[in-house]
Amino acid sequence: MSKIVSGLCLAMALSANPASAGQVPTGVPPLDHVFLIVMENHGYDEIFNNPNAPYVNAFAAHANFATNYFAVAHPSLTNYLEIVGGSNFGVLTDNAPDWHNSACSTNLATGVAQTDNPVTGPVCPIAGQGKDAPTVAIDTTNEAGPPGLNNIDGQRSIPANPNTLGQTIADQLVAKGLSWKSYQESLPLVGADRVNYSDGVFTDSTDFTQILPPLPAPAGPLTQASIVQLYAVKHNPFAYFKSVQEGQDQDLSLARTVGFDGPQGLYVDLGSGAAPNFSFIVPNQCNDQHGRGNDTAVCAYDPNDNGTQTGLNPALLRRGDATVKKIVESIHNAPLWKHGRNAIVVVWDENDYAVVPNIVNKVFLIVDTNYGVSHVESGRFYTHFSLLKTLEAGFRLPCLNHACDASVDVISDLFAPGSGHDHDGGDH
Repeated sequence: MSKIVSGLCLAMALSANPASAGQVPTGVPPLDHVFLIVMENHGYDEIFNNPNAPYVNAFAAHANFATNYFAVAHPSLTNYLEIVGGSNFGVLTDNAPDWHNSACSTNLATGVAQTDNPVTGPVCPIAGQGKDAPTVAIDTTNEAGPPGLNNIDGQRSIPANPNTLGQTIADQLVAKGLSWKSYQESLPLVGADRVNYSDGVFTDSTDFTQILPPLPAPAGPLTQASIVQLYAVKHNPFAYFKSVQEGQDQDLSLARTVGFDGPQGLYVDLGSGAAPNFSFIVPNQCNDQHGRGNDTAVCAYDPNDNGTQTGLNPALLRRGDATVKKIVESIHNAPLWKHGRNAIVVVWDENDYAVVPNIVNKVFLIVDTNYGVSHVESGRFYTHFSLLKTLEAGFRLPCLNHACDASVDVISDLFAPGSGHDHDGGDH
């Protein structure tokens, strides 16, 4: 499908569904490049002023950060979908995609949510239009189970949208002739198609009996359980959409998911000036502060989950902090950072320890621009839907799904222009 035809199809879908796609939001200058870095599973109080996150806190103080920003729900995938699509699309689980299944019924079509409790299967490729799942104040369908986790602040709830459009900001960007990539660290060389997890070489579909002799006990035999799940499809939300899985438009396909290294990777793109308008950047699960149970101690899960800094794995925090530093400094040193209006956003997907009744789903958000204000500390109420609405405002795209809700504000104060700092001559 050509860019023109796919753009017209999307434009018709948006205009036909005003409840799910509305007017272009305002409140921020036009943006040329946005680099969104997504970190994992730590709440605001666990990161802010944590001595094991020195760079992140120094970067936040120098740039801008939010003190009242909330993840919407649980688990990880749900929040990733909400960041890029303004909806949970009926998916309240980290389940893998039901790859290329054209016969299954989407959660939007059935109106039945995908959950951990009760257990459900792979996620039907998201497409079409229908009803997403409500965001309740206290979630018991998550892997945590009763007494549940607090969604948002444990008080607010969001009703289901019966007119949810199965699209993301990627569809919107392509329709406007803009570009995007999902940069996923430790993505295997075979690419993202049908890969649910990988250590960068081996994947969940690797047949170890065909490529390796058995190892002597106690190490062998090698199986999928031996793989440290560094890349995880649950952190690559675009892969769950039919338009991306089927890839009828090369600019809207799994080819737009690449690794950090390699000829089309993050660091090569930054060095060559080939970075897209929107870069969705996800470190692997040892570097994004998620942790893994079968890696070394420096990647081990936090031993304590009480939502405070006590009991966190200091090495895991340090590793994530160093990763943010490497990515941010690489962006700052890229030639394109000096031209046009560009922004770096660092956000944590959820407070994985938002246990009822005391801990809410508040997370850290940092905004750094090459054109605007700095040293701004915002106490305004924002959510992941606010982030999507802000990106859409910067790229002059119509709001999508719950980003259109009247209660969702653009993050205008952290993206505001600053006197004497604005860069003229944007790319669009």
